[in-house]
Amino acid sequence: MSLDRLRPRYEAAGQAHLLKFWDTLPPSEQKSLAAQLDALDIERVNRIYKKAVAGEADAAAPGAHDPIQPLPKAASDSVKSGKEKEWRAIGLEAIANGTVGVLLMAGGQGTRLGSSAPKGCYDIGLPSHKSLFQYQAERIARLQTVAEEEFNKPAGSVIIPWYVMTSGPTRRETADFFAKNSYFGLDSKNVVLFEQGTLPCLTMEGKVLLEAPSRVAVAPDGNGGLYAATRSPLSPADKSHTVLTDLAKRKILYIHAYCVDNCLVRVADPVFLGYSIKKQADCSAKVVPKSSPTESVGVVACRGDKFSVVEYSEISKEQAERQDPETGELTFRAGNIANHFYTTTYLNKVEAFEEELAFHIARKKIAHVDLESGETVKPTKPNGMKLEMFVFDVFPYTERFSVLEVMRNEEFSPLKNAPGTGSDDPGTSRRDLLAQHKRFLEKAGATVKDGVEIEISPLVSYAGEGLESVKGKTFTKSGVVGELVELDALV
Repeated sequence: MSLDRLRPRYEAAGQAHLLKFWDTLPPSEQKSLAAQLDALDIERVNRIYKKAVAGEADAAAPGAHDPIQPLPKAASDSVKSGKEKEWRAIGLEAIANGTVGVLLMAGGQGTRLGSSAPKGCYDIGLPSHKSLFQYQAERIARLQTVAEEEFNKPAGSVIIPWYVMTSGPTRRETADFFAKNSYFGLDSKNVVLFEQGTLPCLTMEGKVLLEAPSRVAVAPDGNGGLYAATRSPLSPADKSHTVLTDLAKRKILYIHAYCVDNCLVRVADPVFLGYSIKKQADCSAKVVPKSSPTESVGVVACRGDKFSVVEYSEISKEQAERQDPETGELTFRAGNIANHFYTTTYLNKVEAFEEELAFHIARKKIAHVDLESGETVKPTKPNGMKLEMFVFDVFPYTERFSVLEVMRNEEFSPLKNAPGTGSDDPGTSRRDLLAQHKRFLEKAGATVKDGVEIEISPLVSYAGEGLESVKGKTFTKSGVVGELVELDALV
């Protein structure tokens, strides 16, 4: 687009300062800036800013929120209810019928872990030294096999397509990592990489910041960008091919979505799928019980008659400590772990109400170009804002919503902090996964000597099944069951 067409548009939007350095730029940089500004929906950016600021002000007003209510009993259940076997059968049948897909939110880098690589590439220090990506890929492979065996399907006939959402900074390295590792044994046709969107970084007054004289400063639009990203073209060559059209082509009815940084995640969990299908839910959330009333985690609850994630800072001490008189459990205990079920019908409907959602404001220190001097400024305190949406922002707009509570030690061990922190770090992830594998072996009738670390390959067992051969054996040496060494070499 030419300058003559760009300038009036950006002047009307109050963002003409983005062209301040145009006359000083070489032709190549003028071309790249023009392309970026042409692609940017600046009118939408202005709308998002105004709605985010207004939403923040409304939320801060006294009495702005409906009262927080516990989850209705009819809308929630637990894996301890005795229905797990029934739900698993329903979910596994859906997998066997080829109607299940997986959406992975993997846009983050391992910065806090001391790595600039995508977080999914991280090795938490297991005996096998497998990355998070490899673990999850192999769980998919194993589950495909389990579905084939239990429903008498030909080998290789069951496919769970894996849609991996990256971000701008992680896209290329993620693609290279998958290619270098031959997609961890999965067919590359069934691993679809796509990219979450970005939004410009803004001043506190809503003016778009320049990262360089010829480049707008942008940031990922949050994990809630998942919804818009599923509608974006997968490649410039074919703008009609999106995640949503790919799901339709494959006749996928149900989606499991999760975050990459949980080493215990049950990818395409048939129990969760079956529970949600049985409940005829449009959208479901998997949760874990809060570890204590003061745990700093958002909880899934209700605001008035709408489902929502309520941040821990919004819950009073009295509410946090309130107990269910029947069970003695915390009333507000449904800890949010960003682990969701959707029908594809529901995902296709999100666009209709997405404009109603207010983006959240994150005030940050944002490096930018000074418009007067043209010099780069690296601020020492927050000087601007990044706008992001959360994946759970759609909950209040969901008609049929359900919540499944699962056991934390079996399904949730997040990787958030630097090595050696002692909480939600590589060491705790490693500890929790190996402890789970020890429980799997002992439940299958094996004995594991104290101090012995046994890792079970995901290709051998998805959730403790398929371990009949260990019954009666005593493990006396550390190793990986199913790989590297024969089973008998560890007993």
